Amino acid sequence: MSDIVTQAVLLAGGRGTRLGELARELPKPALDVGGEPFVMHMVWNLARHGIRDVVVSCGHLADRLEQAMRSRPVPGTRVRFVREPSALGTGGGLRNCLPLLQESFFVLNADSLFDVNYPDLALHANGGAALALRRVPDVARFGAVQTRHGKVVSFAEKGRSGSGWINGGVYVLNREIVEALPDGPASLEHDLFPALAARSRLGAVPYDGFFIDIGIPEELERARQDVPAWRRKPALFLDRDGVLNVDHGYVHSREQWEWCRDAREAVKYANDRGMLVVVVTNQSGIGRGYYGLEEFQALMAWVNRELLRHGAHFDAVYHCPHHPSEAREEYLRRCSCRKPEPGMLLRAMEEWNIDPLHSAMIGDSPKDVQAAKRAGLSRAALYDPESQSLLDSVREVLA
Repeated sequence: MSDIVTQAVLLAGGRGTRLGELARELPKPALDVGGEPFVMHMVWNLARHGIRDVVVSCGHLADRLEQAMRSRPVPGTRVRFVREPSALGTGGGLRNCLPLLQESFFVLNADSLFDVNYPDLALHANGGAALALRRVPDVARFGAVQTRHGKVVSFAEKGRSGSGWINGGVYVLNREIVEALPDGPASLEHDLFPALAARSRLGAVPYDGFFIDIGIPEELERARQDVPAWRRKPALFLDRDGVLNVDHGYVHSREQWEWCRDAREAVKYANDRGMLVVVVTNQSGIGRGYYGLEEFQALMAWVNRELLRHGAHFDAVYHCPHHPSEAREEYLRRCSCRKPEPGMLLRAMEEWNIDPLHSAMIGDSPKDVQAAKRAGLSRAALYDPESQSLLDSVREVLA
């Protein structure tokens, strides 16, 4: 699957019977976890991976789910709701969403949260479908998945105890696979996936990120403790010129962009560890009038698209256009954001609830290290593209 996948379907039609009275008036995905509906933590996680077109397949208590989700929107994300006319199961509910679906899309069970590198998962859907696997101490609640050479070969029914790999409830699918499902009720788990596995068309990718399923009261209570802690993530802060790209001087176009050695791999390494990746860059070229803000933003959007094609992404990009002595009037100032001042890092830490004690900064100037220390980061390193790859530098600073 070579195209960038920017859409996700959340399967939220279940009745939550195992939660009893806890889910009598609200569907499972709408239950409060850390001050907001559980499902909105999933929408936030999708958005930071560039997945901002969300379709919700809903049935039981659909009005309450829609009300809960609309009350806590994620900026820049479109959420649309498709209601089942009757209980259709996971497969039928997904097929019911076909009029809104792109050529490729992610599918998530809306009552479980699995923090995976979504762009990486998309790279493994060569047969048109792939699912994320999670190893758990006891597979009895979920059923085990057997794989060979990166493909699912079989599914074991629930009940068998012991550790093993389970279906993590996160998939990537091609539209044509969903179109082949029959009208009416159907199950992804029992109808579609075994058939794909029998034809070696179902990829399997193991991940070890945060995972929780709120299907039983004990796990819902644990989620209320663990999900807010998971949201407080560490970050890898990266300077841009001389770190991500060769510094040719005021780089502002695709033609000027030249990746530093293993830069894309370095970003993916941090993504795979579940860290935020945040670019913090002095861009006085804007203030000097060499290029505009629109050109800078267009270039960084293109850079992120290139990362997505390699299974990586930025979570955010912060820039400072100011200069204290060489800039046009509106940008001519001493500011708190131009490194070595820590303003960009502090803003990112506030907006993303970043854990500074487990975060790190890599730059090519002592100003980057100074900014990191002033922001309270525990680790910072200078990068020399002539002597090592960025991937090696990231591995060292995160070790």
